[in-house]
Amino acid sequence: MFGTRPEKTKARFAHSIPDEAALLTADAEQVSSLEAVDLPETSECGLWPRLRGSALIRYFGRSQFFRNMSVVLGGTVVAQAVGVAIAPVISRLFTPSDFGVLGSFNSILLVVAAFATLQYSQALMLPRNEEDAANVFGASLLSVCIVTLVALLVAYLRSDWLLGLLKAPQSAWLLWFLPLGIFVAGINRSFQAWCVRRKAFTTTASSQILGAGSSNMLKIVFGILNQGSPGLIVSSVAANGIASMSLARRVLCADKALLKESLNWRRIASQARVYRDFPVYSATQNTMNAVSQGLPVLMLAHFHGIAVAGAYAFGMKLIHVPMDFILTALRQVLFQKASETHNQGGGLLQLFIKTTGGLMAVALLPSIVVFIWAPELFSWGFGEDWWEAGMFARWLTLWMYAGFCNVPANLFARILRQQRNLFLYECIVLFSRTIILLVGGLYWSALSTVAVFSALGFLLNSALILWIGSLLLQQRKPVEASGIRQR
Repeated sequence: MFGTRPEKTKARFAHSIPDEAALLTADAEQVSSLEAVDLPETSECGLWPRLRGSALIRYFGRSQFFRNMSVVLGGTVVAQAVGVAIAPVISRLFTPSDFGVLGSFNSILLVVAAFATLQYSQALMLPRNEEDAANVFGASLLSVCIVTLVALLVAYLRSDWLLGLLKAPQSAWLLWFLPLGIFVAGINRSFQAWCVRRKAFTTTASSQILGAGSSNMLKIVFGILNQGSPGLIVSSVAANGIASMSLARRVLCADKALLKESLNWRRIASQARVYRDFPVYSATQNTMNAVSQGLPVLMLAHFHGIAVAGAYAFGMKLIHVPMDFILTALRQVLFQKASETHNQGGGLLQLFIKTTGGLMAVALLPSIVVFIWAPELFSWGFGEDWWEAGMFARWLTLWMYAGFCNVPANLFARILRQQRNLFLYECIVLFSRTIILLVGGLYWSALSTVAVFSALGFLLNSALILWIGSLLLQQRKPVEASGIRQR
């Protein structure tokens, strides 16, 4: 249809912010106490001081906030760059079917891992003292253990159903890597959140690099040994485990005394009750989002085969890499700046328009290039077997472009306390995507299904941008009218 081949209260406010934004929230108060550098004026966009030359260097050099941000961003960039550099090798060692099994495995894993900590890992940023934070950390680890035990029980009782979703009936032993992967993912999030709380940004950055490096090296080894999809799954879980051990080592070495003195069952239960809205609201919303993200892989595998699902998963992964380079830092800086402006009674409309418009401008040319030449680029870079992944990437660009540009809308919606409406929005997104994938599986080709699915994503993300823009415009009008009356 679309193309043919030739021969993917305060606590309630805080818990809705994406994980990346949480990385520097604990350090945000330092921005307001930055040392002066002689030129305190701000630029038109309000994000950066008007500093030039040596003054700019002194400004960033004195700011602990920006030093921490550069460390976190550096870890993300290196980790992503390692994956991009090795991708042409890995794509020739494994088939689209192998990546399809991995995609199905990760889809199930990420849905469960979305609520493995019951979002107490995000609540770690909120307590005013370290003793309470330590017990929230304990609640997060306890939640991971309980969810893992439930996953073990489900893997034992519903093994046939899970193997059907994975499309790997000949590898029943992989089922036991699912609870292990859930445990490792939950532990990783908990320890990472604690390290961020303690401002151990170097540790979190090094764990990202260690995880990415070990994952890719293991994939190459298993690929050479011709292990197929089991090799990909074992590599992924093992690398996450290695990164988690790196984080745990730092926590147990540096904070062993604090944790030993602070943790007790009664205080863990008390802090779990204090932040009970995290498992009720945030964990539910995150799980719905994970289902929405993972559904295409599972549905494409069911209706069109595991190789098609693998091509989709591979294309989606490659498109996300350049987006993450920019959005990781943007979420952190923009969240802090917008929150500060809002708390001081300032308007957000101008900042919203400039950041959203800037993202649109930055992403426009790369999106056009990918839309036109993705099949050829994938085929040239990763081999002829990945032409179909390039065809999927072409249409996924529509969805990813709007998703890239709606990051300010997502953040500003939470600042405007629109959590309930965002939850309803997620319900609409999940329902509409499910309908498209179901109808596409029954009546359309795989490429037509992905094209319509991506067009729907473009429309829904665009609607979110327009909705938040209209809310900000409505807030600005009463302020302007008040100013006119005062004159």
